[in-house]
Amino acid sequence: MLVYGFLEHGLAKGSKGLDAFAGILQATGVPLPHFMALVTIATEVVVGVAFLVGAFVPLVSIPAIILLGVAIFTVHLPYGFSSIKLLSVNNGRAQFGPPGYECDLLYIACIVALAFAWSNSLVRR
Repeated sequence: MLVYGFLEHGLAKGSKGLDAFAGILQATGVPLPHFMALVTIATEVVVGVAFLVGAFVPLVSIPAIILLGVAIFTVHLPYGFSSIKLLSVNNGRAQFGPPGYECDLLYIACIVALAFAWSNSLVRR
């Protein structure tokens, strides 16, 4: 799930074009939006691939956690903890509001666990 989450988010942002994601970053007040869009997309894809092949896991965990921390403080924090904000149900379909920072914290916990497990497996060899 960790691999899929990072790759999916990075590839989704990239598929819509750098300018589209940079526009979102600019609207939220992120400085240097084009540069930060490129860094974000590259980080998500590189981290996802590294986790997938099991390479440099503790090293790539650092930018991954930083990226998630930035997402928490710049996007999700105002919406509270919960990732599910049921607003209404229309024609049998749930309508949700903006997600909180719950999923970001779950990702961080998974990354820390993976990094410790990866490091521990090296020590035992």
